[in-house]
Amino acid sequence: MKSLAKHTAGLTRCAGLLAVLAVVGLLPWLSHRDPALTVLRARSAEQEATEEALAAIRADLGLDAGPLSLLGRWAADLLHGDFGTSWVSGHDVLPSVIAGLQVSLGLMGAALGVAVLLAAALVTPVLVRGRGSAGAFAAMLAAVPEFLLATVALLVFGVWLGWLPTSGWQSVEYLVLPALALGVPAGGLLGRLVADALPAVLDERWAELWRGAGVSRARIAGAALRRVLPPLVPQFGMVAVGLTGGAVAVETVFAVPGIGRTALGAARSQDLPLLQGSVLALLLLGLVAGAVAAGVRHRLLGPSLRDAGLTLPPARPVRAHPAVPVVLAAVLLLTIGWGLLRDPYTVDTTVRLAAPSWSHPLGTDGLGRDVLARLGHGAASTVGTATAVCLLGLLIALVLGFAPGLAAGASDIANALPPVIVGILVAAAVGPGTGGAALAVALISWPALSAHAAALVQEVRASAFLTAQRAIGASPFWILTRHVLPSVAAPVARHALLRLPGIALALASLGFLGLGAQPPAPEWGLLLEESRAYVERAPWAALAPAVALALLAGLAVSGAALTQGRRVRRTTPAPVETKAKKEAPVGV
Repeated sequence: MKSLAKHTAGLTRCAGLLAVLAVVGLLPWLSHRDPALTVLRARSAEQEATEEALAAIRADLGLDAGPLSLLGRWAADLLHGDFGTSWVSGHDVLPSVIAGLQVSLGLMGAALGVAVLLAAALVTPVLVRGRGSAGAFAAMLAAVPEFLLATVALLVFGVWLGWLPTSGWQSVEYLVLPALALGVPAGGLLGRLVADALPAVLDERWAELWRGAGVSRARIAGAALRRVLPPLVPQFGMVAVGLTGGAVAVETVFAVPGIGRTALGAARSQDLPLLQGSVLALLLLGLVAGAVAAGVRHRLLGPSLRDAGLTLPPARPVRAHPAVPVVLAAVLLLTIGWGLLRDPYTVDTTVRLAAPSWSHPLGTDGLGRDVLARLGHGAASTVGTATAVCLLGLLIALVLGFAPGLAAGASDIANALPPVIVGILVAAAVGPGTGGAALAVALISWPALSAHAAALVQEVRASAFLTAQRAIGASPFWILTRHVLPSVAAPVARHALLRLPGIALALASLGFLGLGAQPPAPEWGLLLEESRAYVERAPWAALAPAVALALLAGLAVSGAALTQGRRVRRTTPAPVETKAKKEAPVGV
C-alpha cells in the first residue's frame, strides 16, 4: 500500500508539472488579447491593424497552426535551448532571462543570509536557556507580506531618514533594503519553526541522560539541532520557494532588474515569449529549492532513519492573550464600518493629498478621494473574495482528503508555485482582475487543508466506533455521511477560517502588483501601490493601508495562536508519535 501511494504521488506530481508547462507553452493561444496585435504595436505604433497585417504576423509567429502545433514547436525549441524572440524588443529571450536570473539569485542569496542570521538570533536564547519559544514576535514577522515590509522600509529608511537608496541596482548599498524586506519574513518563519520545536527535543530522555553524564551544553545543543532539522527541512524548502514569489514584489518596489520584475513587466506588456522564459526560470528555482531540501533531509537522516518516518514532538503553541485578537478585530471592524459609511469614489481635486482632518480622518489620495472610505470598501470586497477562496479550498480539501496519494503529488507542484507566479500566468491568460487573482490564490491554497483532511480521515477510519458500525451492518455511505465527513469537516472548516486573513493578504499582494483588482476599485494592495507615487508628500495615504494590512497579519497570528492553544488544552494526553502526527497538519 505504501509503495502504491508513492507511485500514485509520483505520477500525479509528473502530471501536475506537465500541466503547468503546457499552460506556459500555450500562453499565446490562451491569451485574452490577440498576440498579433501586440507584435504589430511593438513593431510599428503607426501601422494600421488591418486583418491582412494581423494575418501575416500570425503566420510568421505560427499562431494560426492550432494549440497542439504551437505547444509542440515551443517544447521542441525549448529542448534546443531556444526560448524564442521578444515580441516587444525583438531580441532573444534567453539573455534577458539569464541576466534577470543572476540579479534575483544575488538578491535571494543576500535575503537567505538575513533569514539565517535572524533565525539564529531567535533560536540562540532557546539553546542557551534550554526553554522558551520564538513566540508571537517571530510569528508576526513571518506573517508580514514582503511587499508591505518593502514599502515601509522604503518609506522610513529611504525617504524619511535618507540612509539608503530607494531604487536601482548599482552597488552593495542598493542591496540592503531589498534583502531585508525579503529576508525578515523568511527568517521569522525559520526561527519560529526551529525555536518552537527545540524545547520539546531538549526535554527528551536522551538529553536528560547526556546532561546527567556531564556532556557539555554546546554538544547537547548541536545534537538537538541535528534532531530538529531533518523533519523541518521540507519547510525550509518552502521558505526558499516563498523567496521566489516575494522577489517579484520586492524587485518591483525597489526597481531591481531581476527575473521577477522581468516577468511582471512582460505580463503587463503582453510580451509572451519573455513571460514564458521568466516563468520557467522562477518555476525552476522553486523546483530546485524543493529538490535540494529533500536531498538535505535525506542526507541528514542517514541510511538508518530514512524509512523510519522520523517526527518531532509537538511544538508548543504560540501564546497570545485572549484580548489581542479581540482588540485587533475591533479596530479593523470599527475602521471598516466607518469607511463603509463614506463614498470611496468621489473625486475632489481641490483637496487632493490633504492631511488627516475631521472631514477626512485618514486624509485623501492623489485624486482627492477619501482614504478612510476606500479603506473600508476595499476591506469588504477583499474579505468577501477571500471567503469565497477559503470555501473553494475547503471543498477541494474534503475531496482530496480521501485520496492522499493523489493529493500528495499535486500538492508538491502547488507548493512550488507562489501566488504571484500563478497570478502572472492567470493575468496573462484572462487579464488582471479580482476574479483572476481569486483563481490564482485558490489554485495553490488547498494543500495545507488537504493534508489536514487526509490526516483526520485516516484517524477516523481507524477508530473503534467505526469498526463497531461495520460489525452491525452499517453501509459505507452511512458511515461516510454520518460519521467520517462530520468528524473531518468541522476541524478543517475551522482551519480554513484561520487561513482567511492570509488569503486576504495574498489577494492584496496581487492587487499591489496590478494583477488583482483594477482602478478605481478600492482594494488594499492597490491603495498601497497607488500611494507610492506621492509617498514623500502624503505618507498617510500609504500608511493607512499599510497599517491595516499589518493589523490583518497580527489578527491572523493571534487568532491562530489562541485557537491552537485552546485545542491543545482540550486534547487528552497521548503518546508522542500519535500527538505529533495529529497536530502537524494544522500548523502547516
